[in-house]
Amino acid sequence: MNKFCIGDKLEIQCYKHDKKPHRAWSEAVVLDIKKDYMVFGNNKTLVTEAEGTTWRTKEPAIMYFFKDRWYNIIAQMKRDGIYYYCNIATPYIIEENTIKYIDYDLDLRIFPKGEFKILDKLEYEYHKNKMNYSEDLDIVINSAMKQLIKEYKNGAHMFDAERNEKYLHLYLQVIKESESSNFY
Repeated sequence: MNKFCIGDKLEIQCYKHDKKPHRAWSEAVVLDIKKDYMVFGNNKTLVTEAEGTTWRTKEPAIMYFFKDRWYNIIAQMKRDGIYYYCNIATPYIIEENTIKYIDYDLDLRIFPKGEFKILDKLEYEYHKNKMNYSEDLDIVINSAMKQLIKEYKNGAHMFDAERNEKYLHLYLQVIKESESSNFY
C-alpha cells in the first residue's frame, strides 16, 4: 500500500475499457486521505489527450477518487459558483505515483444552482457496443449513475460547497508552502 502525505503530487491517467490511454493530468496534490477515498486539488493543470494534443484546465478543482465506488467527482471552483463534473469510472488504483482508472463515458454535470444533466449517453452506447461491455458491467455502470444522483440529492459531503472551499484554501496553502520551500 502506498503511503502518501498531504502535499504529495501525483499524476492522473484515465483509460478506456480496451485499456488504451484516454487522457492524463500532470498534477494532483493530495489534500486528504480517508479510509475509502482520497481528495486532491489542482489548478491550470496540463492535460494530455490520447492523440497527443494538450490543454490546461481553467480553474482550481477539488477531486474525489474512491476505492470502492464506480465514479469520481471533480468540483470545479469557478467564479460564478461550483460546478461538479462526475465521471462514471472504475474505483481508482495508484501505481508509480499515478492515479489510474477506467472511464466509462457517462458523466453527471451539476450546475451551481443545483440542476444536473447526464452527459455522453451516445458515447456510452457506442463504446458499449464497440468494446463489448458485458451485461454485468452495464448494470454496474448504470447503478453507479443512480447511486451518484442519489448521493447528490441526499447532500453527500462531496457536494458541500463549504467543504470544497476549505479544500481549496488548503490546496492554495500547500502550493504556497511548496513554492516558498523551493527557494531554499
